[in-house]
Amino acid sequence: MNTTFSVVFSMAVMLILVYVLFKMQKKHYSFTSRVLTALGIGILYGAILQMIYGASSDVVTQSNSWFAIIGSGYVRLLKMIVTPLVFVSITSAIINQKSKNLGKITGLIIAVLLITTAISAAVGAGSASVFNLTAQGLQVGENEAKRTEELEAGLIDFQAKPIQEQIIEIIPTNPFYAMTGQTSSATLSVVVFSAFIAVAVLGLERKKPESAEFFTKIINSLHDVVMRLVTIILRLTPYGVLALMTKVVSSSNYSEMLRLLNFVLASYVAILIMFIIHLLIITLIGLNPFTYLKKVAPVLIFAFTSRTSAGTLPLNVEAQIDKLGVDEGHANLSASLGTTIGQNGCAGIYPAMLAIMIAPTVGINPLAPAFLIKLIVVTALGSFGIAGVGGGATFAALTVLSIMGLPVGLVGLLIAIEPLIDMARTALNVSGSMVAGLVSSKFTNELNTDLYNSKQLAE
Repeated sequence: MNTTFSVVFSMAVMLILVYVLFKMQKKHYSFTSRVLTALGIGILYGAILQMIYGASSDVVTQSNSWFAIIGSGYVRLLKMIVTPLVFVSITSAIINQKSKNLGKITGLIIAVLLITTAISAAVGAGSASVFNLTAQGLQVGENEAKRTEELEAGLIDFQAKPIQEQIIEIIPTNPFYAMTGQTSSATLSVVVFSAFIAVAVLGLERKKPESAEFFTKIINSLHDVVMRLVTIILRLTPYGVLALMTKVVSSSNYSEMLRLLNFVLASYVAILIMFIIHLLIITLIGLNPFTYLKKVAPVLIFAFTSRTSAGTLPLNVEAQIDKLGVDEGHANLSASLGTTIGQNGCAGIYPAMLAIMIAPTVGINPLAPAFLIKLIVVTALGSFGIAGVGGGATFAALTVLSIMGLPVGLVGLLIAIEPLIDMARTALNVSGSMVAGLVSSKFTNELNTDLYNSKQLAE
């Protein structure tokens, strides 16, 4: 069986699976059911492709390049609407005075994100200790050595910018350039610009009410159009999940992952514990945690398969507003801030686990109270410090390890298992931002509890 025929056949199977999902939509299966089905058949199809052809075969590589039209194409559509969504949603929410106390709301959201990140760091440190993880004895391959060199070079550039400068860069000197998404702090820059525009319009209502009213109508119309666009794109989620999951499973190197299986298990245990803590927080504010799980399942599944918090932002916002009853201003702020501040998985669990593993190699007792307290504080604050730069878990790890005076080479050693762990970390990051939106909306009495408790799961 030649390669071309095999690739064509695999593409034909993918189209059949897409058609199955399409028929499920026509028969009005729930959105959650379609996403879960896409996840399941994506895993199964990916496993079959790898068993027949092998992860590094030309058939799998070429097939995945075609599957990317669906998977990567869907992620690009989501990223396409992130900036318009953030701009019109935050601007309209403030102009229409749905969010009357922007400072208080922002403070609440950031506080929840940072506190949960501190808890995540403690959980990550505890999991690493229980599993007796250590950096001693880990062998460095060619890829890992190259990655370590790149990270150490990147650390020099990263340290060249103090935290103060990184925070200042959130304020855009050219808001239109920030809207192109080219900078690492683009999303936060758009949030800042949108807030200033809205505040200016509110101030204009006293001096030039006609201009303020005209601009408000334009923003509200744009908001309606963008939200309709979001709805159209979100309907494609099951197809995106199918293609993305097929690619992940079919191309993963499981022999390399088995080499670091203990770290993978410890990471997933820590992430699971943190998810439970999220549910406890929801319970403490008087909401049903199982309702939360049912309604956000599609969002978390997509975050898991796509490994992008920014790409998940439109689904995040839509779920908070339409499923959980979170106020629009709270939803947009928590989702936007949560992409770069206080990421529980990438900036909390991951750096803390690495620090615990590395500490013994330089003669430090990782269980010493002073070390643990410093680690938790540094991890929480470091998660805010990376708001002005990109790189996710890598930059979070670089920040924490460098501040703690620990070598950064271990980050490169984990290159083989990075995709597998990053999937769950991303889902946890997104969950953390939604919990922040729920908590802030509940504390300010702007949560629609009737909508939260309703049985509405999908369109």
